[in-house]
Amino acid sequence: MHGHSYDDIDWDTQLRQLRENDELTAAEIGRLAAALVSQGEHCRSVVDIGSGAGGAAAAFASALPSGELTLVDSAPELLAEAHRHASEAAGDRVRVRSVRADVAADDLSSVVDQADLVYASLVVHHLPDQLAGLRRLSELVRPGGRLVIVETGLWPRVLPWDVGVGQPGLEDRLLAARQAEFREMREGMPDSARLPMGWTSALTEIGLRDVTSWSYLVDWPAPATGHVLNVVLRRLESLRTAAWTGCSAADFDALEQLLDEQGPHYAGNRDDLYYLSADTVCVGTRPA
Repeated sequence: MHGHSYDDIDWDTQLRQLRENDELTAAEIGRLAAALVSQGEHCRSVVDIGSGAGGAAAAFASALPSGELTLVDSAPELLAEAHRHASEAAGDRVRVRSVRADVAADDLSSVVDQADLVYASLVVHHLPDQLAGLRRLSELVRPGGRLVIVETGLWPRVLPWDVGVGQPGLEDRLLAARQAEFREMREGMPDSARLPMGWTSALTEIGLRDVTSWSYLVDWPAPATGHVLNVVLRRLESLRTAAWTGCSAADFDALEQLLDEQGPHYAGNRDDLYYLSADTVCVGTRPA
Protein backbone atom coordinates (compact mmCIF):
# COMPACT_ATOMS: atom_id res chain seq x y z
CA MET A 1 0.00 0.00 0.00
CA HIS A 2 1.06 3.54 -0.62
CA GLY A 3 2.19 5.86 2.12
CA HIS A 4 3.87 3.34 4.45
CA SER A 5 7.60 2.97 5.09
CA TYR A 6 8.88 -0.56 5.60
CA ASP A 7 12.33 0.44 6.87
CA ASP A 8 13.54 -1.04 10.17
CA ILE A 9 10.42 -3.15 10.69
CA ASP A 10 10.63 -6.19 12.97
CA TRP A 11 9.07 -8.50 10.38
CA ASP A 12 8.70 -11.46 12.74
CA THR A 13 6.54 -9.34 15.05
CA GLN A 14 4.75 -7.58 12.19
CA LEU A 15 3.83 -10.81 10.44
CA ARG A 16 2.68 -12.44 13.66
CA GLN A 17 0.37 -9.49 14.30
CA LEU A 18 -0.95 -9.52 10.74
CA ARG A 19 -1.67 -13.24 11.02
CA GLU A 20 -3.59 -12.63 14.24
CA ASN A 21 -5.61 -9.91 12.48
CA ASP A 22 -6.33 -12.34 9.64
CA GLU A 23 -7.39 -15.02 12.13
CA LEU A 24 -9.80 -12.53 13.70
CA THR A 25 -11.71 -12.15 10.42
CA ALA A 26 -10.99 -15.52 8.77
CA ALA A 27 -14.57 -16.80 8.88
CA GLU A 28 -16.07 -13.59 7.51
CA ILE A 29 -13.46 -13.19 4.74
CA GLY A 30 -13.83 -16.84 3.80
CA ARG A 31 -17.57 -16.41 3.33
CA LEU A 32 -17.07 -13.14 1.45
CA ALA A 33 -14.53 -14.61 -0.97
CA ALA A 34 -16.73 -17.63 -1.66
CA ALA A 35 -19.75 -15.39 -2.32
CA LEU A 36 -17.84 -13.04 -4.62
CA VAL A 37 -16.41 -15.90 -6.69
CA SER A 38 -19.71 -17.75 -6.93
CA GLN A 39 -21.65 -14.62 -7.88
CA GLY A 40 -19.36 -13.85 -10.79
CA GLU A 41 -20.03 -15.43 -14.15
CA HIS A 42 -16.99 -17.59 -14.96
CA CYS A 43 -14.81 -15.90 -12.33
CA ARG A 44 -11.40 -17.48 -12.87
CA SER A 45 -8.96 -14.67 -12.06
CA VAL A 46 -8.60 -12.46 -8.98
CA VAL A 47 -6.21 -9.64 -8.12
CA ASP A 48 -5.75 -9.04 -4.38
CA ILE A 49 -4.51 -5.47 -3.85
CA GLY A 50 -2.53 -4.88 -0.65
CA SER A 51 -2.41 -8.57 0.18
CA GLY A 52 -0.69 -8.18 3.56
CA ALA A 53 -0.01 -11.52 5.24
CA GLY A 54 -2.35 -13.31 2.84
CA GLY A 55 -5.57 -13.86 4.76
CA ALA A 56 -7.85 -12.74 1.93
CA ALA A 57 -5.52 -14.27 -0.66
CA ALA A 58 -5.86 -17.68 0.97
CA ALA A 59 -9.64 -17.26 1.07
CA PHE A 60 -9.76 -16.52 -2.66
CA ALA A 61 -7.35 -19.37 -3.42
CA SER A 62 -9.75 -21.70 -1.62
CA ALA A 63 -12.84 -20.24 -3.32
CA LEU A 64 -11.60 -20.29 -6.92
CA PRO A 65 -12.31 -23.60 -8.68
CA SER A 66 -9.35 -22.93 -11.00
CA GLY A 67 -7.54 -20.05 -12.64
CA GLU A 68 -5.12 -17.42 -11.39
CA LEU A 69 -4.68 -15.32 -8.25
CA THR A 70 -2.38 -12.29 -8.36
CA LEU A 71 -1.10 -10.72 -5.14
CA VAL A 72 -0.03 -7.06 -5.16
CA ASP A 73 1.88 -5.30 -2.38
CA SER A 74 4.84 -2.97 -2.08
CA ALA A 75 6.68 -4.90 0.67
CA PRO A 76 8.56 -8.01 -0.49
CA GLU A 77 8.33 -9.53 3.00
CA LEU A 78 4.55 -9.33 2.88
CA LEU A 79 4.39 -10.67 -0.66
CA ALA A 80 6.46 -13.69 0.30
CA GLU A 81 4.23 -14.49 3.27
CA ALA A 82 1.02 -13.92 1.33
CA HIS A 83 2.29 -16.09 -1.53
CA ARG A 84 3.15 -18.90 0.88
CA HIS A 85 -0.24 -18.71 2.58
CA ALA A 86 -2.22 -18.51 -0.66
CA SER A 87 -0.22 -21.29 -2.33
CA GLU A 88 -0.98 -23.67 0.54
CA ALA A 89 -4.70 -23.02 0.02
CA ALA A 90 -4.51 -23.13 -3.79
CA GLY A 91 -2.90 -26.53 -4.18
CA ASP A 92 -2.70 -27.46 -7.86
CA ARG A 93 -6.01 -25.82 -8.80
CA VAL A 94 -5.00 -22.14 -8.86
CA ARG A 95 -1.84 -20.45 -10.06
CA VAL A 96 -0.57 -17.87 -7.56
CA ARG A 97 1.51 -14.90 -8.78
CA SER A 98 3.10 -12.02 -6.86
CA VAL A 99 3.67 -8.50 -8.14
CA ARG A 100 5.56 -5.89 -6.16
CA ALA A 101 3.90 -2.58 -6.99
CA ASP A 102 2.75 0.72 -5.51
CA VAL A 103 -1.02 1.10 -5.80
CA ALA A 104 -0.59 4.87 -6.09
CA ALA A 105 1.70 4.57 -9.13
CA ASP A 106 0.33 5.66 -12.48
CA ASP A 107 1.85 2.63 -14.22
CA LEU A 108 -0.04 0.06 -12.11
CA SER A 109 -1.93 -1.31 -15.11
CA SER A 110 1.34 -1.94 -16.95
CA VAL A 111 2.63 -4.34 -14.28
CA VAL A 112 -0.63 -6.02 -13.17
CA ASP A 113 -2.74 -7.98 -15.67
CA GLN A 114 -6.49 -7.51 -15.87
CA ALA A 115 -8.70 -9.92 -13.95
CA ASP A 116 -12.32 -10.93 -13.55
CA LEU A 117 -12.33 -9.60 -9.99
CA VAL A 118 -10.11 -6.98 -8.38
CA TYR A 119 -10.25 -6.88 -4.57
CA ALA A 120 -8.86 -4.07 -2.38
CA SER A 121 -9.50 -4.21 1.37
CA LEU A 122 -8.66 -1.22 3.58
CA VAL A 123 -6.38 0.18 0.89
CA VAL A 124 -8.07 3.05 -0.93
CA HIS A 125 -8.42 5.33 2.10
CA HIS A 126 -4.62 5.41 2.32
CA LEU A 127 -4.24 6.88 -1.19
CA PRO A 128 -3.74 10.65 -1.57
CA ASP A 129 -6.29 10.88 -4.39
CA GLN A 130 -8.83 8.17 -3.65
CA LEU A 131 -10.94 8.75 -6.76
CA ALA A 132 -7.87 8.53 -9.00
CA GLY A 133 -6.89 5.37 -7.11
CA LEU A 134 -10.26 3.81 -7.81
CA ARG A 135 -9.86 4.64 -11.51
CA ARG A 136 -6.46 2.91 -11.53
CA LEU A 137 -7.97 -0.15 -9.88
CA SER A 138 -10.87 -0.21 -12.33
CA GLU A 139 -8.36 -0.37 -15.21
CA LEU A 140 -7.27 -3.75 -13.81
CA VAL A 141 -10.81 -5.14 -14.24
CA ARG A 142 -11.68 -6.95 -17.43
CA PRO A 143 -14.81 -5.69 -19.23
CA GLY A 144 -17.73 -7.34 -17.50
CA GLY A 145 -15.64 -7.99 -14.38
CA ARG A 146 -15.99 -6.47 -10.93
CA LEU A 147 -14.08 -4.12 -8.66
CA VAL A 148 -14.58 -4.86 -4.95
CA ILE A 149 -13.43 -2.51 -2.22
CA VAL A 150 -13.79 -3.10 1.51
CA GLU A 151 -13.59 -0.17 3.90
CA THR A 152 -14.44 0.32 7.56
CA GLY A 153 -18.15 0.83 8.16
CA LEU A 154 -18.01 1.14 11.95
CA TRP A 155 -14.69 1.46 13.73
CA PRO A 156 -13.81 -1.35 16.15
CA ARG A 157 -15.13 -1.14 19.69
CA VAL A 158 -13.33 -3.03 22.45
CA LEU A 159 -14.12 -1.38 25.81
CA PRO A 160 -17.14 -1.25 28.09
CA TRP A 161 -18.60 2.24 28.47
CA ASP A 162 -17.25 2.61 32.03
CA VAL A 163 -13.85 1.01 32.58
CA GLY A 164 -13.59 2.20 36.18
CA VAL A 165 -10.71 4.57 35.57
CA GLY A 166 -11.25 8.12 34.33
CA GLN A 167 -14.66 9.29 33.18
CA PRO A 168 -17.19 6.96 31.48
CA GLY A 169 -17.30 7.06 27.68
CA LEU A 170 -13.51 6.93 27.30
CA GLU A 171 -13.56 4.94 24.05
CA ASP A 172 -15.89 7.46 22.36
CA ARG A 173 -13.41 10.24 23.08
CA LEU A 174 -10.43 8.15 21.98
CA LEU A 175 -12.13 7.40 18.67
CA ALA A 176 -12.99 11.06 18.13
CA ALA A 177 -9.32 11.92 18.61
CA ARG A 178 -8.34 9.17 16.17
CA GLN A 179 -10.77 10.56 13.59
CA ALA A 180 -9.19 14.01 13.96
CA GLU A 181 -5.70 12.50 13.62
CA PHE A 182 -6.73 10.66 10.45
CA ARG A 183 -8.19 13.86 8.96
CA GLU A 184 -4.96 15.75 9.70
CA MET A 185 -2.90 12.91 8.22
CA ARG A 186 -4.87 13.04 4.99
CA GLU A 187 -4.61 16.84 4.83
CA GLY A 188 -0.83 16.56 5.16
CA MET A 189 -0.41 14.04 2.34
CA PRO A 190 1.34 15.38 -0.78
CA ASP A 191 -1.22 15.72 -3.59
CA SER A 192 -4.04 14.86 -1.22
CA ALA A 193 -7.54 15.28 -2.65
CA ARG A 194 -10.83 15.08 -0.82
CA LEU A 195 -13.45 12.49 -1.72
CA PRO A 196 -16.72 14.29 -0.88
CA MET A 197 -18.95 11.28 -1.50
CA GLY A 198 -19.55 7.75 -0.29
CA TRP A 199 -17.82 4.72 -1.73
CA THR A 200 -20.77 3.58 -3.84
CA SER A 201 -21.11 7.06 -5.35
CA ALA A 202 -17.38 7.04 -6.09
CA LEU A 203 -17.64 3.71 -7.93
CA THR A 204 -20.48 5.11 -10.00
CA GLU A 205 -18.46 8.29 -10.64
CA ILE A 206 -15.61 6.30 -12.23
CA GLY A 207 -18.03 4.60 -14.63
CA LEU A 208 -18.84 1.29 -12.96
CA ARG A 209 -22.35 -0.10 -13.21
CA ASP A 210 -24.68 -2.16 -11.02
CA VAL A 211 -22.98 -0.73 -7.94
CA THR A 212 -24.09 -2.30 -4.68
CA SER A 213 -22.89 -2.57 -1.10
CA TRP A 214 -23.45 -4.47 2.13
CA SER A 215 -21.76 -4.77 5.50
CA TYR A 216 -20.68 -7.63 7.73
CA LEU A 217 -19.95 -7.77 11.44
CA VAL A 218 -16.79 -9.03 13.07
CA ASP A 219 -18.07 -10.03 16.50
CA TRP A 220 -15.91 -11.56 19.24
CA PRO A 221 -17.86 -11.20 22.51
CA ALA A 222 -16.28 -10.87 25.95
CA PRO A 223 -14.14 -12.25 27.35
CA ALA A 224 -11.45 -11.62 24.73
CA THR A 225 -8.72 -14.24 24.95
CA GLY A 226 -5.77 -15.47 22.88
CA HIS A 227 -5.30 -13.78 19.54
CA VAL A 228 -8.47 -11.71 20.04
CA LEU A 229 -7.08 -10.20 23.24
CA ASN A 230 -3.79 -9.48 21.47
CA VAL A 231 -5.64 -7.61 18.72
CA VAL A 232 -7.71 -5.69 21.30
CA LEU A 233 -4.61 -4.59 23.21
CA ARG A 234 -2.91 -3.48 19.99
CA ARG A 235 -6.05 -1.55 19.14
CA LEU A 236 -5.73 0.37 22.42
CA GLU A 237 -2.02 0.92 21.77
CA SER A 238 -2.84 2.37 18.35
CA LEU A 239 -5.03 5.03 19.97
CA ARG A 240 -2.22 6.30 22.20
CA THR A 241 -0.73 8.90 19.82
CA ALA A 242 -4.10 10.39 18.97
CA ALA A 243 -5.01 10.50 22.67
CA TRP A 244 -1.82 12.40 23.48
CA THR A 245 -2.66 15.21 21.08
CA GLY A 246 -6.46 15.07 20.95
CA CYS A 247 -7.73 14.05 24.39
CA SER A 248 -7.64 15.59 27.83
CA ALA A 249 -4.78 14.77 30.19
CA ALA A 250 -7.24 12.76 32.28
CA ASP A 251 -8.29 10.62 29.31
CA PHE A 252 -4.69 10.03 28.25
CA ASP A 253 -3.82 9.00 31.81
CA ALA A 254 -6.78 6.60 31.86
CA LEU A 255 -5.55 4.96 28.64
CA GLU A 256 -2.04 4.71 30.05
CA GLN A 257 -3.38 2.94 33.11
CA LEU A 258 -5.23 0.46 30.88
CA LEU A 259 -1.99 -0.23 29.01
CA ASP A 260 0.24 -0.52 32.10
CA GLU A 261 0.97 -4.24 32.42
CA GLN A 262 2.15 -3.81 36.01
CA GLY A 263 -0.73 -1.61 37.12
CA PRO A 264 -4.02 -2.53 38.82
CA HIS A 265 -6.13 -1.42 35.83
CA TYR A 266 -4.27 -3.29 33.06
CA ALA A 267 -6.75 -4.09 30.29
CA GLY A 268 -5.12 -7.45 29.61
CA ASN A 269 -6.35 -8.70 32.98
CA ARG A 270 -10.01 -7.79 32.36
CA ASP A 271 -12.73 -10.28 31.43
CA ASP A 272 -15.06 -7.73 29.78
CA LEU A 273 -13.05 -6.76 26.70
CA TYR A 274 -14.46 -7.71 23.31
CA TYR A 275 -14.03 -6.91 19.61
CA LEU A 276 -16.91 -5.60 17.50
CA SER A 277 -16.65 -3.87 14.14
CA ALA A 278 -18.44 -3.62 10.81
CA ASP A 279 -16.77 -3.53 7.40
CA THR A 280 -18.57 -2.46 4.24
CA VAL A 281 -18.17 -4.19 0.88
CA CYS A 282 -18.77 -2.13 -2.26
CA VAL A 283 -18.95 -3.79 -5.70
CA GLY A 284 -19.15 -2.30 -9.17
CA THR A 285 -19.07 -3.90 -12.63
CA ARG A 286 -16.94 -2.57 -15.47
CA PRO A 287 -19.07 -2.15 -18.62
CA ALA A 288 -18.47 -4.87 -21.20
